[in-house]
Amino acid sequence: MREGWRWFGPDAGVSLDDVRQAGATDIVSALHHVPIGDVWTEAEVAKRKNLIEDTPAGRTPLRWSVVESIPIPDRVKREGKAAKDDIDAWIASMEAVARCDISTICYNFMPVVDWTRTQIDYETATGSTAMRFDHRAFAAFELFVLRREGVEDDYSDADKREAAAKREELGDDGLAEVARIVTSALPGSTSDALSLPAFRKRLKAYAGIDAARLRQHLIEFLEAVTPAAESLGVKLTLHPDDPPRPLLGLPRVASTEADYAALFEAVPSMANGMCFCTGSLGVRPDNNLVAILKRFGPRIHFAHLRATKREEDNRSFHEAAHLDGDVDMIEVIRALVAEDRMRAPANSIVFRPDHGQRMLTDLTRASAPGYPPVGRLRGLAELRGVIRTIERLT
Repeated sequence: MREGWRWFGPDAGVSLDDVRQAGATDIVSALHHVPIGDVWTEAEVAKRKNLIEDTPAGRTPLRWSVVESIPIPDRVKREGKAAKDDIDAWIASMEAVARCDISTICYNFMPVVDWTRTQIDYETATGSTAMRFDHRAFAAFELFVLRREGVEDDYSDADKREAAAKREELGDDGLAEVARIVTSALPGSTSDALSLPAFRKRLKAYAGIDAARLRQHLIEFLEAVTPAAESLGVKLTLHPDDPPRPLLGLPRVASTEADYAALFEAVPSMANGMCFCTGSLGVRPDNNLVAILKRFGPRIHFAHLRATKREEDNRSFHEAAHLDGDVDMIEVIRALVAEDRMRAPANSIVFRPDHGQRMLTDLTRASAPGYPPVGRLRGLAELRGVIRTIERLT
């Protein structure tokens, strides 16, 4: 498999030489400065590609292999094929990417928010820090800060008591920080967090959209973009929901094996693929990751390898070290290596270490939440050791 590294660009505090020193060869990047819904031009894609791939003398070459991601506007998620202009713009961006010889695109279909956490500096037993989703803190945000319509019906009396206790524990400043984290923009975006009124407005725009309707809109999007992807030789990889369950009163439709099976049945093209994210899928105890991998192996064109640890209430979790969470990473990698061996080298699976813990110099260095360089370096080294051992012994 090919070792990837998510790179947010030249202003993100991690250099391409940092990536080389980590041992990665494949870059996962995107044009985060382009507003969501605007068309990526070939010139802008080529500019980023040249920055990545113009290798100084004596340096290890890098390759921009995966776009993560071309964001899908909310209107597509709310309206499906009726949002034709937005879908056409997305296809135009995909065409620009393909003309620059990048053939894998990761995307997600989570409404309103991307991955959601309540804390980005949860201190672990080692003194490193990790991102965390605390169900009680999230409930406190919903019930006492956001106060979205219908929220009272989504929580039990016990949940409400726990949320009230958590509100007291956090205090006004702590609860405000939870609100800021939840309403923050996409990873790597230069945008500020949404204001609460703007956040409520975006949530309200999804009124009446249940899981069946959201899934249908995703299928309509895929029916529109997949023929173009096929003609361009592009593989589309849908990232799982994170957390993989309904959130903020909104449905989610890429959380389970059954969710992906429904999408692949509706749009059977092999260009319609999966980003196999072990951290997102692993939050649900009913997701059998090895079984999912074996069932959908030929459709896995990209992998995120990370581990999460479910907490006592089974609804809260935090980012664990890459080999130490609930995910059986050894068996996952064994199955990934077996799948990769059946492919031509040009189609080898790109994986990247995802969501590292902040440690050592990370603790005094700015980085995007979830993407500290040293924490990811540790993760990549651990994963590389497992992969090479399995390759040698099997």
